[in-house]
Amino acid sequence: MAGSSRSKHPYRDLSDYTRWSKAVSSPDYADVDPVSNFPFRITADEKVATAGSCFAQHIARHLSKSGFNYFVTEDGHPLGDADLKNKFNYGVYSARYGNIYTSRQLLQLFKRAFLLFKPSEGPWIENDGIIDPFRPAIQPGGFKTLVEYDEDRKQHLRAVRRIFDECDVFVFTLGLTEHWYCRSDGAALPVCPGVAGGTFDPERYGFANLTVAEVVTDMSEFISLFREVNPRVKIILTVSPVPLAATAENRHVLVSTVYSKSVLRVAAEELTSKFKDVAYFPSYEIITGNFNRGRYFADDLRSVTEDGVTHVMRLFLDHATDLSTPREVRQSKPDNQYNFINEMQNVVQTTCEENLIESSMSNS
Repeated sequence: MAGSSRSKHPYRDLSDYTRWSKAVSSPDYADVDPVSNFPFRITADEKVATAGSCFAQHIARHLSKSGFNYFVTEDGHPLGDADLKNKFNYGVYSARYGNIYTSRQLLQLFKRAFLLFKPSEGPWIENDGIIDPFRPAIQPGGFKTLVEYDEDRKQHLRAVRRIFDECDVFVFTLGLTEHWYCRSDGAALPVCPGVAGGTFDPERYGFANLTVAEVVTDMSEFISLFREVNPRVKIILTVSPVPLAATAENRHVLVSTVYSKSVLRVAAEELTSKFKDVAYFPSYEIITGNFNRGRYFADDLRSVTEDGVTHVMRLFLDHATDLSTPREVRQSKPDNQYNFINEMQNVVQTTCEENLIESSMSNS
Protein backbone atom coordinates (compact mmCIF):
# COMPACT_ATOMS: atom_id res chain seq x y z
CA MET A 1 0.00 0.00 0.00
CA ALA A 2 1.53 3.32 -1.11
CA GLY A 3 2.71 5.45 1.78
CA SER A 4 2.38 2.62 4.29
CA SER A 5 5.12 2.25 6.93
CA ARG A 6 5.44 -1.31 5.69
CA SER A 7 6.23 -0.32 2.10
CA LYS A 8 9.51 -1.69 0.82
CA HIS A 9 11.97 0.81 -0.61
CA PRO A 10 15.76 1.03 -1.01
CA TYR A 11 16.26 3.05 2.19
CA ARG A 12 14.63 0.63 4.63
CA ASP A 13 17.61 -1.68 5.12
CA LEU A 14 20.49 0.74 4.84
CA SER A 15 23.43 0.52 7.23
CA ASP A 16 23.67 3.10 10.01
CA TYR A 17 26.67 4.78 8.38
CA THR A 18 24.49 5.86 5.44
CA ARG A 19 22.10 7.85 7.68
CA TRP A 20 22.97 11.34 8.93
CA SER A 21 21.05 10.99 12.18
CA LYS A 22 22.82 7.75 13.06
CA ALA A 23 26.30 8.43 11.69
CA VAL A 24 26.85 12.17 12.15
CA SER A 25 24.52 13.98 14.54
CA SER A 26 24.06 11.28 17.20
CA PRO A 27 27.60 10.04 18.00
CA ASP A 28 30.06 12.03 20.06
CA TYR A 29 32.22 14.06 17.67
CA ALA A 30 35.29 11.98 18.52
CA ASP A 31 33.44 8.81 17.51
CA VAL A 32 32.30 9.91 14.06
CA ASP A 33 33.79 7.51 11.52
CA PRO A 34 33.13 8.30 7.83
CA VAL A 35 35.25 5.42 6.52
CA SER A 36 33.41 2.46 5.03
CA ASN A 37 34.58 -0.43 2.87
CA PHE A 38 38.21 0.62 2.50
CA PRO A 39 39.46 -1.58 -0.37
CA PHE A 40 42.81 -2.81 1.01
CA ARG A 41 45.00 -2.89 4.11
CA ILE A 42 48.64 -1.95 4.50
CA THR A 43 50.81 -4.63 6.10
CA ALA A 44 53.85 -4.09 8.29
CA ASP A 45 56.30 -5.14 5.60
CA GLU A 46 55.00 -2.90 2.83
CA LYS A 47 57.04 0.20 2.06
CA VAL A 48 54.82 3.25 2.50
CA ALA A 49 55.79 6.54 0.82
CA THR A 50 54.11 9.94 1.21
CA ALA A 51 53.90 13.20 -0.74
CA GLY A 52 51.56 16.14 -1.05
CA SER A 53 50.61 19.45 0.49
CA CYS A 54 51.25 20.69 4.03
CA PHE A 55 48.68 18.39 5.68
CA ALA A 56 50.54 15.39 4.27
CA GLN A 57 53.36 16.20 6.68
CA HIS A 58 51.09 15.22 9.58
CA ILE A 59 50.26 11.94 7.86
CA ALA A 60 53.94 11.21 7.27
CA ARG A 61 54.82 11.92 10.90
CA HIS A 62 52.11 9.64 12.27
CA LEU A 63 52.84 6.85 9.82
CA SER A 64 56.45 6.86 10.94
CA LYS A 65 55.74 6.75 14.66
CA SER A 66 52.85 4.27 14.34
CA GLY A 67 55.12 1.44 13.24
CA PHE A 68 54.78 1.48 9.48
CA ASN A 69 57.66 0.59 7.24
CA TYR A 70 57.91 4.25 6.32
CA PHE A 71 60.02 4.49 3.17
CA VAL A 72 62.54 7.35 3.21
CA THR A 73 65.12 7.68 0.46
CA GLU A 74 66.60 11.01 1.58
CA ASP A 75 67.32 10.92 5.30
CA GLY A 76 70.32 13.22 5.70
CA HIS A 77 73.59 12.41 7.35
CA PRO A 78 73.27 9.42 9.75
CA LEU A 79 74.92 11.44 12.53
CA GLY A 80 72.71 14.48 11.95
CA ASP A 81 70.60 15.85 14.80
CA ALA A 82 66.86 15.20 14.32
CA ASP A 83 65.91 18.87 14.70
CA LEU A 84 68.54 19.92 12.19
CA LYS A 85 67.33 17.28 9.75
CA ASN A 86 63.82 18.65 10.15
CA LYS A 87 65.05 22.16 9.50
CA PHE A 88 66.49 21.04 6.17
CA ASN A 89 63.45 18.92 5.19
CA TYR A 90 64.97 15.46 5.58
CA GLY A 91 62.31 12.94 6.58
CA VAL A 92 59.43 15.41 6.25
CA TYR A 93 58.34 13.29 3.31
CA SER A 94 59.81 10.16 1.76
CA ALA A 95 62.14 12.35 -0.28
CA ARG A 96 63.23 15.94 0.02
CA TYR A 97 60.76 17.33 -2.49
CA GLY A 98 58.98 19.74 -0.17
CA ASN A 99 55.27 20.29 -0.57
CA ILE A 100 53.66 19.06 -3.78
CA TYR A 101 50.44 21.05 -3.90
CA THR A 102 48.97 20.14 -7.28
CA SER A 103 48.42 17.19 -9.57
CA ARG A 104 50.52 18.97 -12.22
CA GLN A 105 53.50 19.19 -9.86
CA LEU A 106 53.28 15.48 -9.04
CA LEU A 107 53.06 14.41 -12.67
CA GLN A 108 56.00 16.57 -13.66
CA LEU A 109 58.09 15.36 -10.71
CA PHE A 110 57.64 11.79 -11.91
CA LYS A 111 58.61 12.79 -15.44
CA ARG A 112 61.68 14.66 -14.21
CA ALA A 113 62.81 11.66 -12.14
CA PHE A 114 62.53 9.37 -15.17
CA LEU A 115 64.06 11.88 -17.61
CA LEU A 116 60.77 12.43 -19.44
CA PHE A 117 60.72 16.17 -18.78
CA LYS A 118 63.49 18.71 -18.22
CA PRO A 119 62.18 22.14 -17.22
CA SER A 120 63.91 25.14 -18.72
CA GLU A 121 63.65 27.14 -15.48
CA GLY A 122 67.08 27.50 -13.90
CA PRO A 123 67.98 28.19 -10.27
CA TRP A 124 66.93 31.45 -8.63
CA ILE A 125 70.07 33.36 -7.67
CA GLU A 126 69.58 35.36 -4.46
CA ASN A 127 72.04 37.53 -2.54
CA ASP A 128 72.39 34.97 0.23
CA GLY A 129 72.07 31.72 -1.72
CA ILE A 130 70.76 29.73 -4.66
CA ILE A 131 67.13 28.57 -4.62
CA ASP A 132 65.73 25.50 -6.34
CA PRO A 133 62.53 26.86 -7.99
CA PHE A 134 60.83 23.47 -7.64
CA ARG A 135 61.82 23.09 -3.95
CA PRO A 136 62.16 26.69 -2.71
CA ALA A 137 61.82 25.99 1.02
CA ILE A 138 63.91 22.85 1.48
CA GLN A 139 67.30 24.53 2.00
CA PRO A 140 67.27 27.40 4.53
CA GLY A 141 69.39 30.20 3.14
CA GLY A 142 69.68 28.43 -0.20
CA PHE A 143 72.55 26.46 -1.64
CA LYS A 144 75.96 28.11 -1.43
CA THR A 145 77.23 27.25 -4.91
CA LEU A 146 75.80 26.17 -8.25
CA VAL A 147 77.73 22.91 -7.95
CA GLU A 148 76.07 22.16 -4.61
CA TYR A 149 72.65 23.03 -6.04
CA ASP A 150 73.15 20.89 -9.14
CA GLU A 151 74.52 17.85 -7.31
CA ASP A 152 71.74 17.96 -4.73
CA ARG A 153 69.10 18.22 -7.46
CA LYS A 154 70.52 15.21 -9.31
CA GLN A 155 70.77 12.98 -6.24
CA HIS A 156 67.28 14.13 -5.19
CA LEU A 157 65.76 12.99 -8.48
CA ARG A 158 67.53 9.64 -8.12
CA ALA A 159 65.98 9.32 -4.67
CA VAL A 160 62.54 10.21 -6.07
CA ARG A 161 62.94 7.61 -8.78
CA ARG A 162 63.74 5.00 -6.15
CA ILE A 163 60.50 5.82 -4.32
CA PHE A 164 58.44 5.21 -7.44
CA ASP A 165 60.38 2.06 -8.31
CA GLU A 166 60.20 0.43 -4.88
CA CYS A 167 57.29 1.63 -2.74
CA ASP A 168 54.32 -0.67 -2.15
CA VAL A 169 51.90 2.05 -1.04
CA PHE A 170 51.94 5.71 -2.10
CA VAL A 171 49.89 8.19 -0.05
CA PHE A 172 49.28 11.49 -1.84
CA THR A 173 47.45 14.49 -0.40
CA LEU A 174 45.90 16.76 -3.02
CA GLY A 175 46.19 20.34 -1.79
CA LEU A 176 45.48 23.07 -4.34
CA THR A 177 44.19 23.76 -7.82
CA GLU A 178 45.67 27.25 -8.15
CA HIS A 179 49.27 27.30 -9.33
CA TRP A 180 51.90 29.32 -11.15
CA TYR A 181 53.78 27.95 -14.11
CA CYS A 182 56.59 28.81 -16.52
CA ARG A 183 55.20 30.05 -19.82
CA SER A 184 58.13 28.58 -21.75
CA ASP A 185 57.30 24.92 -21.10
CA GLY A 186 54.39 24.73 -18.63
CA ALA A 187 56.58 23.70 -15.68
CA ALA A 188 54.45 23.92 -12.52
CA LEU A 189 55.93 25.79 -9.57
CA PRO A 190 55.02 25.18 -5.91
CA VAL A 191 54.74 28.91 -5.18
CA CYS A 192 54.59 32.17 -7.12
CA PRO A 193 58.04 33.52 -8.03
CA GLY A 194 58.92 36.39 -5.70
CA VAL A 195 57.30 34.79 -2.64
CA ALA A 196 60.02 32.34 -1.58
CA GLY A 197 62.71 33.33 -4.05
CA GLY A 198 63.01 34.47 -7.62
CA THR A 199 61.49 37.57 -9.20
CA PHE A 200 58.00 37.71 -10.62
CA ASP A 201 57.81 38.54 -14.32
CA PRO A 202 54.37 38.27 -15.99
CA GLU A 203 56.08 37.67 -19.33
CA ARG A 204 57.74 34.52 -17.93
CA TYR A 205 55.17 33.20 -15.46
CA GLY A 206 51.45 32.54 -15.73
CA PHE A 207 48.62 31.62 -13.36
CA ALA A 208 46.20 28.72 -13.80
CA ASN A 209 43.40 27.21 -11.75
CA LEU A 210 42.89 23.54 -12.52
CA THR A 211 39.49 22.05 -13.32
CA VAL A 212 38.20 18.61 -12.35
CA ALA A 213 38.97 17.34 -15.86
CA GLU A 214 42.53 18.66 -15.70
CA VAL A 215 43.22 17.11 -12.29
CA VAL A 216 41.81 13.77 -13.43
CA THR A 217 43.90 13.93 -16.62
CA ASP A 218 47.09 14.77 -14.69
CA MET A 219 46.54 12.07 -12.11
CA SER A 220 45.49 9.46 -14.66
CA GLU A 221 48.70 10.01 -16.60
CA PHE A 222 50.70 9.88 -13.37
CA ILE A 223 49.08 6.62 -12.22
CA SER A 224 49.55 5.00 -15.62
CA LEU A 225 53.23 6.00 -15.77
CA PHE A 226 53.73 4.95 -12.15
CA ARG A 227 52.32 1.50 -12.82
CA GLU A 228 54.52 1.03 -15.86
CA VAL A 229 57.54 1.00 -13.52
CA ASN A 230 55.77 -0.40 -10.43
CA PRO A 231 52.69 -2.46 -11.36
CA ARG A 232 51.95 -3.61 -7.81
CA VAL A 233 51.75 -0.18 -6.16
CA LYS A 234 48.62 0.77 -4.25
CA ILE A 235 47.69 4.44 -4.03
CA ILE A 236 45.80 6.27 -1.30
CA LEU A 237 44.46 9.73 -2.12
CA THR A 238 43.44 12.32 0.44
CA VAL A 239 42.41 15.96 0.15
CA SER A 240 44.03 18.53 2.40
CA PRO A 241 41.53 20.28 4.69
CA VAL A 242 43.79 23.34 5.00
CA PRO A 243 42.16 26.40 3.36
CA LEU A 244 44.00 28.60 0.88
CA ALA A 245 46.25 31.21 2.49
CA ALA A 246 45.42 33.57 -0.38
CA THR A 247 43.82 33.32 -3.80
CA ALA A 248 45.12 34.77 -7.06
CA GLU A 249 41.55 34.82 -8.39
CA ASN A 250 39.67 38.12 -8.07
CA ARG A 251 37.19 36.80 -5.53
CA HIS A 252 36.87 36.02 -1.82
CA VAL A 253 39.41 33.51 -0.53
CA LEU A 254 36.62 31.43 1.02
CA VAL A 255 34.94 30.98 -2.36
CA SER A 256 38.25 29.99 -3.93
CA THR A 257 38.92 27.54 -1.10
CA VAL A 258 35.58 25.81 -1.59
CA TYR A 259 36.13 25.65 -5.36
CA SER A 260 39.60 24.16 -4.98
CA LYS A 261 38.65 21.54 -2.41
CA SER A 262 35.49 20.61 -4.34
CA VAL A 263 37.47 20.06 -7.53
CA LEU A 264 40.02 17.89 -5.73
CA ARG A 265 37.38 15.85 -3.91
CA VAL A 266 35.43 15.15 -7.11
CA ALA A 267 38.63 14.30 -8.97
CA ALA A 268 39.63 11.85 -6.24
CA GLU A 269 36.23 10.17 -6.52
CA GLU A 270 36.58 9.79 -10.28
CA LEU A 271 40.08 8.36 -9.94
CA THR A 272 39.03 5.73 -7.40
CA SER A 273 36.29 4.62 -9.78
CA LYS A 274 38.66 4.54 -12.74
CA PHE A 275 41.65 2.68 -11.28
CA LYS A 276 41.99 -0.52 -9.29
CA ASP A 277 43.83 -0.24 -5.96
CA VAL A 278 43.42 3.53 -5.83
CA ALA A 279 41.53 4.41 -2.66
CA TYR A 280 40.24 7.63 -1.11
CA PHE A 281 40.65 8.28 2.61
CA PRO A 282 38.33 11.01 4.01
CA SER A 283 40.72 13.08 6.11
CA TYR A 284 39.15 16.20 4.57
CA GLU A 285 35.69 15.23 5.78
CA ILE A 286 36.94 14.37 9.27
CA ILE A 287 38.62 17.74 9.79
CA THR A 288 36.09 20.03 8.09
CA GLY A 289 32.88 18.17 9.04
CA ASN A 290 30.43 20.28 11.04
CA PHE A 291 30.00 17.40 13.52
CA ASN A 292 33.18 18.57 15.30
CA ARG A 293 31.93 22.17 15.49
CA GLY A 294 35.25 23.65 14.44
CA ARG A 295 37.29 21.89 17.12
CA TYR A 296 39.85 20.61 14.62
CA PHE A 297 40.97 24.05 13.45
CA ALA A 298 43.23 26.39 15.43
CA ASP A 299 42.41 30.05 16.07
CA ASP A 300 43.61 31.05 12.59
CA LEU A 301 40.90 28.76 11.13
CA ARG A 302 43.53 27.19 8.83
CA SER A 303 45.94 25.19 10.96
CA VAL A 304 44.74 21.71 11.90
CA THR A 305 44.96 20.82 15.60
CA GLU A 306 46.74 17.75 16.87
CA ASP A 307 43.38 16.37 18.07
CA GLY A 308 42.12 16.52 14.50
CA VAL A 309 45.20 14.81 13.13
CA THR A 310 44.89 12.13 15.82
CA HIS A 311 41.26 11.48 14.84
CA VAL A 312 42.29 11.10 11.20
CA MET A 313 45.18 8.77 11.93
CA ARG A 314 43.23 6.64 14.41
CA LEU A 315 40.69 5.88 11.69
CA PHE A 316 43.46 5.38 9.14
CA LEU A 317 45.04 2.75 11.39
CA ASP A 318 41.66 1.11 12.01
CA HIS A 319 40.57 0.87 8.39
CA ALA A 320 43.64 1.01 6.14
CA THR A 321 46.14 -1.13 8.03
CA ASP A 322 46.53 -4.73 9.09
CA LEU A 323 46.48 -4.25 12.85
CA SER A 324 46.79 -7.99 13.40
CA THR A 325 50.42 -7.81 12.26
CA PRO A 326 52.84 -6.87 15.05
CA ARG A 327 54.94 -3.85 14.13
CA GLU A 328 58.01 -2.06 15.33
CA VAL A 329 58.62 1.59 14.66
CA ARG A 330 61.13 1.67 11.85
CA GLN A 331 62.04 3.36 8.60
CA SER A 332 63.49 2.00 5.40
CA LYS A 333 66.85 3.72 5.13
CA PRO A 334 68.28 5.15 1.92
CA ASP A 335 71.14 3.42 0.19
CA ASN A 336 74.52 5.13 0.50
CA GLN A 337 74.51 5.90 -3.21
CA TYR A 338 71.61 8.26 -2.63
CA ASN A 339 73.45 10.28 0.05
CA PHE A 340 75.24 13.12 -1.70
CA ILE A 341 77.17 15.64 0.39
CA ASN A 342 76.69 15.11 4.09
CA GLU A 343 76.37 18.84 4.68
CA MET A 344 73.19 18.80 2.57
CA GLN A 345 71.09 17.62 5.40
CA ASN A 346 68.18 18.35 7.48
CA VAL A 347 64.55 19.94 7.63
CA VAL A 348 61.03 19.63 9.11
CA GLN A 349 58.06 21.29 10.89
CA THR A 350 54.95 21.90 8.96
CA THR A 351 56.77 23.81 6.30
CA CYS A 352 54.32 25.48 3.94
CA GLU A 353 55.57 27.68 1.13
CA GLU A 354 51.98 28.86 0.75
CA ASN A 355 52.17 30.48 4.21
CA LEU A 356 54.96 32.70 2.88
CA ILE A 357 52.47 34.49 0.62
CA GLU A 358 51.05 36.49 3.52
CA SER A 359 54.43 37.37 5.00
CA SER A 360 55.68 38.44 1.57
CA MET A 361 52.70 40.82 1.28
CA SER A 362 53.23 42.29 4.76
CA ASN A 363 56.87 42.95 3.93
CA SER A 364 56.08 44.80 0.72
